[in-house]
Amino acid sequence: MAITDWPKDERPRERLLVQGAAALSDAELLAIFLRVGVKGKSAVDLARELIRRFGSLNRLFSASEAEFSQIPGMGPAKFAQLQAVLEMSRRALVEDMKQANAFATPGAVRDYLKLYLSGLAHEVFLALWLDAQNRLIAAEELFRGTLTQTSVYPREVVKKALWHNAAAVVLAHNHPSGVSEPSSADQLLTRELKQALALVDVRVLDHFIVAGQSQPLSFAERGLL
Repeated sequence: MAITDWPKDERPRERLLVQGAAALSDAELLAIFLRVGVKGKSAVDLARELIRRFGSLNRLFSASEAEFSQIPGMGPAKFAQLQAVLEMSRRALVEDMKQANAFATPGAVRDYLKLYLSGLAHEVFLALWLDAQNRLIAAEELFRGTLTQTSVYPREVVKKALWHNAAAVVLAHNHPSGVSEPSSADQLLTRELKQALALVDVRVLDHFIVAGQSQPLSFAERGLL
């Protein structure tokens, strides 16, 4: 049955307008983005199939164009639209962090990191460069690696800090394995970066690990800085 044949109070778009976006399921929100289904499937049916196929919204968001286009009814146009929505979300969160002390709104920092890193099949190492008031200067991907290891060079990180004229930094990387616990290598790297950046008066405020659907793990909260 097409969504237009559903009772009005059950249609995702109408429910969103009355109850707000938070009242909708993942599939219903995705269905609004898709707008239409395919032969024999409503937009909600298709949305459920997409989430089932990829396992989660984060996995769907990080899918390649080739993977995305394997689903009947999907293609380059929809892929481009989805990537545009994701990038707008990232930029909105960056704007929040640039307005004031980034740690006055820690949820924005964690939300940005999850949106950027969660679901990736390879490791990525990020730096959030901050000024003396902890306002965001730039969010920058520094290194990209394999499933199990990223080569991070302290000298290059220091050069980037000087280029941005940063006073502080928040480091972050993802664990594609889905396990957020920091390895001994993660802890050693954090210490090395902290020591190297201290030589140019740049403070390491935190190091986050993003893994799976859980909240990013904070080194500062764990007492590992």
